[in-house]
Amino acid sequence: MTTNLNPDPLVRFLGKPRAEFTRADIVRYIRENGIEMVNLRYPGADGRLKTLNFIINDEEYLESILTCGERVDGSSLFPYIEAGASDLYVVPRYRTAFRNPFSEIPAVDLLCSYYTKDGTPLDMAPEQTLRRAHEELRRVTGLDFHVMGELEFYVVSPLQELYLADDQKGYHESTPFNKGAAFRTLAMKYIAEAGGLIKYGHSEVGNFTQGDRMYEQNEIEFLPTDLEDAADQLMVAKWIIRTLAWQQGVDVTFAPKITVGKAGSGLHIHTRLMRQGRNAMVTDDGALSDNALKAIAGYLSLAPSLTAFGNTNPTSYFRLVPHQEAPTNICWGDRNRSVLVRVPLGWSAGANRMACDANPLESPSSLDVNLKQTVEFRCPDGSADIYLLLAGLAVAARHGFEMENGLQYARDRYVDVNIFDEKHKEVLARLSQLPASCEESARRLEEQRAIYERHGVFAPRLIDGLVARLEAFRDADLRRELQHDKERVAKLVKRFFYCG
Repeated sequence: MTTNLNPDPLVRFLGKPRAEFTRADIVRYIRENGIEMVNLRYPGADGRLKTLNFIINDEEYLESILTCGERVDGSSLFPYIEAGASDLYVVPRYRTAFRNPFSEIPAVDLLCSYYTKDGTPLDMAPEQTLRRAHEELRRVTGLDFHVMGELEFYVVSPLQELYLADDQKGYHESTPFNKGAAFRTLAMKYIAEAGGLIKYGHSEVGNFTQGDRMYEQNEIEFLPTDLEDAADQLMVAKWIIRTLAWQQGVDVTFAPKITVGKAGSGLHIHTRLMRQGRNAMVTDDGALSDNALKAIAGYLSLAPSLTAFGNTNPTSYFRLVPHQEAPTNICWGDRNRSVLVRVPLGWSAGANRMACDANPLESPSSLDVNLKQTVEFRCPDGSADIYLLLAGLAVAARHGFEMENGLQYARDRYVDVNIFDEKHKEVLARLSQLPASCEESARRLEEQRAIYERHGVFAPRLIDGLVARLEAFRDADLRRELQHDKERVAKLVKRFFYCG
């Protein structure tokens, strides 16, 4: 592996990929690069990273931090852990180490896993749930699960009157009509230096002004990678985006909905199944494989309960409304952005032909363009618990392989028409719908919980806690009640502005 172009300073210094980092590597980087602090970070039940800061006293103390981690109070991090038995360990995962881009004190940060007093993985911890989900998917299918996220967010800043983009016309806009480009590209640089595998960044559709504030929607999209690494990258990316915004005096929100009539922010998840470095979701000629159809069947079958991990507060269901790009019907299709599961446009048929046409001096490339084909799950949003959402999708993919009629189940739910067109109303009538509230999402999770708990992937106490949390919103009729009440909608949006 060549590392000279890698943006990650640890990868360049150590000359190896992150997956091969050892404790000795981290110690050497810290010793030889003037690092004075280590920060341990770990996800809480609110989906945000928590932090322990350590000043390095000497090498023996550093070895102790990296080997033993530290104790934390689990009941303060997870509401479903009893206070009487809440002591947990957080132990760093060396492959997640990155140079902190914000700390005035030179620092290296590491993400951690949770362990019980007995030194066993905490069964309800988000990252442990994700690991078990991947292990069971591999056991059943013999395939690895790769995912990547499309991280959408709004940058909120003081209104600038010059070069204002048209309302809701911000898609791929450039400077000077897009004012947030410098913020977005700096965030991308920091995320890449922290190990994030970024595909690209751009401005999104959402663009509007409200009072003296300017709202600009942005997106940073990642490259497909191993399931666990993808989750870690998204967590670190959200932390970096928020910290950079705070540092620069602007606001950022990943909230599903900010105001009525304006684009909400989703967290679309692209997936692919891999076997020995090859994309098992496509055939050699670029067609969707049976593996892909089985995974799609699983996504569609568990879609109602997957909202419990990916759409976790009442404003989520102000985004999931009919006749918008956000899906409401449980179906799939090619390139259609109103479906729940979308197969994006691929390259296999014409990649070389297009490149040679645009560049007449070029010869055809041997690039394996089938690796670029993914299957996209479109309903999650910025409120998602990233680890549990991706774990749920891994369970759903596995479930698709375990379904006796998986292939037919997928074929029966394929649509290639505009389902909201009156002349295709019979297609719409045969489709099931996603939940319309947190309460309904909780009910659907309760109905399908056995599938998540199978093989010990999701701990029953974790499912109990999620169901109770969603039910507590009591929002079954909230969307109808607030339909024309802008003041109450604004109050609700403010409550969940920093979700996820």
